[in-house]
Amino acid sequence: MSFPLLTVTAALPAVGAIATAAVPAAQRTAAKWLALLFSLATLVLAITVLVRFDPDGERYQLTESHAWIADFGVRYELGVDGIAVALIALTALLIPFIILAGWHDADPLETGSKRWRPTQGFFALILAVEAMVILSFEATDVFLFYIFFEAMLIPMYFLIGGFGDRAHEHGEKTAATQRSYAAVKFLLYNLAGGLIMLAAVIGLYVVAGNFSLTEIAEARANGSLDMATSTERWLFLGFFFAFAVKAPLWPLHTWLPNAMQESTAPVAVLITAVVDKVGTFAMLRFCLQLFPEASKWATPAILVLALISIIYGALLAVGQRDIKRLIAYASISHFGFIIMGIFAMTSQGQSGATLYMINHGISTAALMLVAGFLISRRGSRLIADYGGVQKVAPVLAGTFLIGSLATLSLPGLAPFVSEFLVLVGTFTRYPVIGIIATFGIVLAALYTLVLYQRTMTGPVKPEVAAMPDLRVRELVVVAPLVVLLIFLGVYPKPVTDIVNPAVKQTMSDVQKKDPQPEVEAAK
Repeated sequence: MSFPLLTVTAALPAVGAIATAAVPAAQRTAAKWLALLFSLATLVLAITVLVRFDPDGERYQLTESHAWIADFGVRYELGVDGIAVALIALTALLIPFIILAGWHDADPLETGSKRWRPTQGFFALILAVEAMVILSFEATDVFLFYIFFEAMLIPMYFLIGGFGDRAHEHGEKTAATQRSYAAVKFLLYNLAGGLIMLAAVIGLYVVAGNFSLTEIAEARANGSLDMATSTERWLFLGFFFAFAVKAPLWPLHTWLPNAMQESTAPVAVLITAVVDKVGTFAMLRFCLQLFPEASKWATPAILVLALISIIYGALLAVGQRDIKRLIAYASISHFGFIIMGIFAMTSQGQSGATLYMINHGISTAALMLVAGFLISRRGSRLIADYGGVQKVAPVLAGTFLIGSLATLSLPGLAPFVSEFLVLVGTFTRYPVIGIIATFGIVLAALYTLVLYQRTMTGPVKPEVAAMPDLRVRELVVVAPLVVLLIFLGVYPKPVTDIVNPAVKQTMSDVQKKDPQPEVEAAK
C-alpha cells in the first residue's frame, strides 16, 4: 500500500486541533505555537501533494479507496485533480497567516470575575475547519464529501458566535447578541442547504446504486446509467442549492455580511477565502460532472443570478458604513464572477473562475487582515471614524492600498488575470451577460477607492493620531500575501498549468467546446 498522503494531509490539522485543545488553560502561548506548527506542517504536506501531482497525468491522482459502510455503498475514496490541488494549497497557505493574524484575538478578557475566550479552543477550531475543508477538496465519494461539507459548520458556528469581533460601538452586551444572531443565521442557512442536498444525495444513490463520483461519471459517459431528464434536473437543483448557499450566490447570500461583520478579521478570512470556496469548487466537481445535461439546462438562470450577484454586491458595497460589511459585499460580487465563469461553459471562463478562487482568497485575505489590524488599533469598524491614517501609519496604509487595488482587479495584480479570463470566456458565448458584468469592475473601483480615501487620506483625526504602524508579526502576515498578489498578477502560469487540464476534462464532461471566432485569421 502506498503512503496515504491525502489522508495524512487532512488528518494532520485534525490531530493538531485535538492537541491544541488539550493544552492546559494556563499555557495559552504554547497552544498558539502548537497550532502554528501544525499549520506549517500541513502546508509542507500540501506542497508535497502539489509537487507529486502531474497535471498531464490521470484525472484523479494520489487516490485512496477503502470500504467504509459497505451495506450502503459508501466508501472512503479520495483523489485530487488540478483544481483540488490548487485549492488545498491555498487553504494550507492561508491558515498559518490566519493563526498569526489572530494571535491575540482569543486572549481572555476580564469582565468582573468572569474570564472568557478560551485561547486553545479558538486555534483548535481553526485547525478543525482546515482539516474538514481539505478533506472536502479530496473526497471523491459523494457521501463522504457531504459529511465534511456539513461538519465544518459546527466549528465555524462557534468561531463566529463565541469569538466575535470586540470592536462594537454599542457595548459588549449588544455585541454578544449580534454575534449570536450572525452565528445562528450562518448555521440555519447552511443547514437548510445541506438538508436539501442530503435528499439529493439519497436520490442519487437510489438512481446510481453507489456514491462514487468516478464510477457514476463513468457510467454516465458510457451509457450504462440511464438517468431520466427530470430526475437529473431535480438532483442537480438539490446539489446546486447547497453549493449556492455556501458560495454565496444571490439571493442566498444574506448570511455572509452578518457573519463577516461579527467575526474577527482572521475568522472572516477563513469564511470567505477558505470555507466558501468549497461551494464553488463543488459546482465544478459535482454539478457539472454528475449532471452535465441539467447543468446546461440551468445555465441561463444561473448566469442571471451570478450577474445579479456581481452588480448587487458591488452596489451595496458602495453604500456601506462598516469596513467589514463593505468587504463582505465585495466578496459577494466576486463570487458572482466565479460562478459566471463556471457556467459560461468555456475553457477561458472555467480557467478564470478557478484562478479567481485562488486570487480572491489571497486578495481578500490581504485586505481583510490589514483591515483587522486597523480596526484593532482604533476599536471601531465604522469608516467615518478614520481619516489621515497614511500620515501616521504609512506601511499599514500602503498594504491596505495594495489589497484594495487587488480587490478592484488592477492590472498587474493577481485578480486582474482571472477576472479578464472570466469576462472573455463569458463574452464569447453570452455577450450581453459579459457586457453587463463589466459594470461590476467600475463599481469595484468606486467602493475600494472611496474606502481608501475616507480612511487613509485627508486630515488626521485625533483618535488616530497616535496609531502605531504595522508590527513585525503583522508584516510577516501581510508581506507574503502582497508578494503573491504581484507575482501571480505578472506570472500566473504556475497556477494555470495545474488547473487547465482539469478544466478541459470538465468541459468534456458537459460536452461543450469553445465557440469559434466569427472572423477568420488572416492567411
